[in-house]
This record gives sequence, C-alpha cells and structure tokens, in this order.
Amino acid sequence: MAITSANQLELLQTAEAVAREKMIDPELVVEAMEESLARAAKSRYGAEMDIRVSIDRKTGRATFTRVRTVVEDEELENYQAELTVEQAKQYLADPQIGDEIKDEVPPVELGRIAAQSAKQVILQKVREAERDRQFEEFKDRVGTIINGVVKREEYGNVIVDIGRGEGILRRNEKIGREAYRPNDRIRCFIKDVRREARGPQVFLSRTAPEFMAELFKMEVPEIYDGIIEIKAVARDPGSRAKIAVISYDGSIDPVGACVGMRGSRVQAVVNELQGEKIDIIPWNDDQPTFLVNALQPAEVTKVVLDEDAGKIEVVVPDEQLSLAIGRRGQNVRLASQLTGLDIDILTEAEESERRQKEFAARTQLFMDSLDLDEFFAQLLVSEGFTNLEEVAYVDVDELLVIDGVDEGTATELQARARDVLEAAQRKALEHARELGVEDSLVDFEGLTPQMIEALAEDGVKSLEDFATCADWELAGGWTTVNGERVKDDGVLEKFDMSLEEAQNLVMTARIQLGWVDPSDLETKEEATEDDVAVEGSEA
Repeated sequence: MAITSANQLELLQTAEAVAREKMIDPELVVEAMEESLARAAKSRYGAEMDIRVSIDRKTGRATFTRVRTVVEDEELENYQAELTVEQAKQYLADPQIGDEIKDEVPPVELGRIAAQSAKQVILQKVREAERDRQFEEFKDRVGTIINGVVKREEYGNVIVDIGRGEGILRRNEKIGREAYRPNDRIRCFIKDVRREARGPQVFLSRTAPEFMAELFKMEVPEIYDGIIEIKAVARDPGSRAKIAVISYDGSIDPVGACVGMRGSRVQAVVNELQGEKIDIIPWNDDQPTFLVNALQPAEVTKVVLDEDAGKIEVVVPDEQLSLAIGRRGQNVRLASQLTGLDIDILTEAEESERRQKEFAARTQLFMDSLDLDEFFAQLLVSEGFTNLEEVAYVDVDELLVIDGVDEGTATELQARARDVLEAAQRKALEHARELGVEDSLVDFEGLTPQMIEALAEDGVKSLEDFATCADWELAGGWTTVNGERVKDDGVLEKFDMSLEEAQNLVMTARIQLGWVDPSDLETKEEATEDDVAVEGSEA
C-alpha cells in the first residue's frame, strides 16, 4: 500500500468513518494513522531514526520527515537522530542545543506485514480513545440510576447494555430472588466507574441503599425539589428497609408525601424492589427520639444514650421484645444502621434486675468500706451516692438531707470515707513504686495514685513514657473494622477519663519535657479561632 495521491483522501475519509462509528474525535484517528505510518517508515529506514509523519487535514497528503536534534558532545549516543553543535553548523548558521534539523524523506510503500502493523496501531489507538470516552461519559453519572438491557449472565454476574458501553451487575449486588434473561429491561444504580486494563468498568447495584433513595427521588417531586430530604436509608435487600425523611416546609408531611395517595408512590418503589417492605420514618435531630421512631412498630419504654461509646440502651415491655428485635434481628439491625449506633435491647424485667444488682453492689461497698449497717448503706445508695469519692468530698448539706443524718454523723461518714480512700492511695502508690515508677510520673499533677498504679502495670513508668502515649490509649475509644464498631480499651478508662482530658494531660507532659513549645500551641489555637470567625462571617 503506497501513500499516493490516489489514496490520500481515503485516509481522511477512513478517519471520519471510524470516528463516526466509534463516536470519538476524528483528530485522534488521524494521529493514530500518523503514528502507524511513522512506525512503518522506521522499519524501512531504520529503527534508530526519528521519523515523523504529518497528514494534511485538508488534502490528506502524508509528509515523511527525518528529525535530528542538536545535543552536547558528551551526550551524543544515537548518530541517526542526534548530532553535535559542530556537525549542525553545515545545516544551521547558529545551532543551539535542542534545535531540530528536519529533512523530508520519500514516502514508504507499506508491505503486507507493515500494513497489518499499521492497522493494529490504529485499532489500538481507537480502542483507547473509545475507552477514554466511555470513562468520561460514565464517571460523572456515578450515584444515578440508569436503564439498561440484559445482554448475558456470566457466573451469576449480569452484563448489562447501558447504551454506549456495558455495565456489570455482580451477584452480590442483585436482589436475592431476581433472575434475568437476555433482552430483559433492567434499572440499576451506578455505584462506581473505574479505569481498568481492559477498559472502563461500570459497576452497577440494585442492593445499595442509595438506589432506594434515588427511586424515591424519581417518585416524590418534593424530594427532587429539595422540600423533603432523605437523611438515612438502611436496607435488607429484597426483604425490608427503613428510610428516614425530614420536611423543610411545615405544611408538608414528609411521611405522607413519600407514601402518596393510597400508597401509590411507595408502592412504585416496592414494585421495583421486588416487594421489599419499606418503613418510612420521620427524622429527628434528637437521637433517642429518632431511635424510638426507627424501632417502630415496637413500643419503647426508656432510652439511655452513651454518646462517647456510640451505644444506646433501649428498654421495651416484655411482650414487645420479639417485635423490637424482629425476625432474625432484622428490625434492630436496620434501626442500628439507620441511626449509626450500637443498640442493646432490654426488657423491663431485665433492666429491673440489673438495677437491683447495681443497688446491691453499691450497698455492699458502703457496708464494707464505711462499716455501716445495711439499712443506712441503702439510704446512701437511694440518695444517688455511687462511690466513696462522692461521700468523702460532697458538700455536707447533701448528706444532711438523708433521714436520720445530723452534722456529727455526716462529718464521721466523710472522715471514714477519706481514711479508706487515703489508705487505698498509699497502697496503690507503694505497689507502683515496687513496679519501678519514677518520681517524674508520681509528681506529675493530674494523676491519682490508682492511675499511676494502672499505668505502671501497663509499662508506663516515667513522664517520658507517659508523654509518648496517645489520648485513645489512655481514655479508650472506638474504631470501625469491617463496618462494625470495635472497642479499644484505655489504660485509664476505668477512672472515667475522657479523650479531651487525656489529650490535655499528654500535652502538658510534653510541654514539661520541652518536647513542645507552648507558644506554638497558642499560635495554632489563634489560627483555629480565626478560621471559625471567617466561616461564621461567611455564613
């Protein structure tokens, strides 16, 4: 195949045809042709030569050019594509490093092998351009719903024709009972689009919670317009789901709007999801109130929230327990996903039993430590005293409100409590010193002897050791592993130390050791305050 005037225009016509067919820029096809012709010319003139091809975009004429670059003497390696300044003087009046000398060379004739090679280069470039176009088209559609046609099924995964490309609906992204045949129409959620070696992969889903949210957006105009917002979605695909909604217009009921006239709106979503039952719940910023709503249809007697641990205890009547938990724990699991909290469900009987055990344990503590009879110890617990520190250091007036306690009795109670606490502190400090605790840690303000003992048992024996600790190592915390919240126990957690207190103590230790300059901290705090002020003014 020679590049002659007879087929010059054919190059451009071919480029146009390929570009139209693949829906890509014709310029990319022409560039691919130039590269393929240049590669063929190199095989004819020599691989070390720098041969470039330019195709005129109007006439289709291909110009073959040999290029040589001016380099420094010591960098000259390829004599076919490079030359020194001295050598370049016969071609240029004042050659400089980096100048190029271009000579037109005769066009090449493409043999059968060279033509095949050129064709492969063009096809490869066209495929790459097509992949880039597909990626650019679908990457911005992540998080939306797309309609497609089932092409085939491979090992349980469904390949879907989505117009200008294909998407894959993996086995674990299908709703359990669904089965598809070729040419079935299907509606899916675009979960992800990734570049991969074999081209862009469009990953589809029908089990994602966002799929349900998008379906409601299509069925409920108020959600599309932003009057109603979907705050959270939790799904057990194909079985049951809970969706939390809030209305920003007081005259519009968010639950009623999502249900629709005679349930028409929610029924359309249920039909698309193969009969998945949907509970529509009003959102509330108050977490305990929202949780009570989320556990419907079960009734809740009491809610106890532990914000630091991200846990919540729910007390329900005995006969409501199975309803609150749901079949195979479904109801409580979905409520937990919806609220983002770990939920413990207790019956009223179980909570009463636990309260009685706590009451008995505290009563026994006061009986043993303060040498009190059972009745008097129970009085203390009934008034809300839970430990010796509260008895020892509380204002005397709070003890005087207890029946039968006068000022002398109150003073004696506090004296006994302080004696017990001081004895415990001495014992803890002696044990800590036996473990090798240094004075630097003992003298550090903010740590009790019991805390120092706990630190020593964990191997923290000096102020330097303490300063290297992280706040969560001291106060404990929660991490998420495989979607589940896992507890990290802190060395000083049993002393009710918060993360903020732990952070302040560690930072104080670092300042005392000279590891941190207090002025640097002040500068950071001022910068943070300025940022907050700027945000506030923008708001």
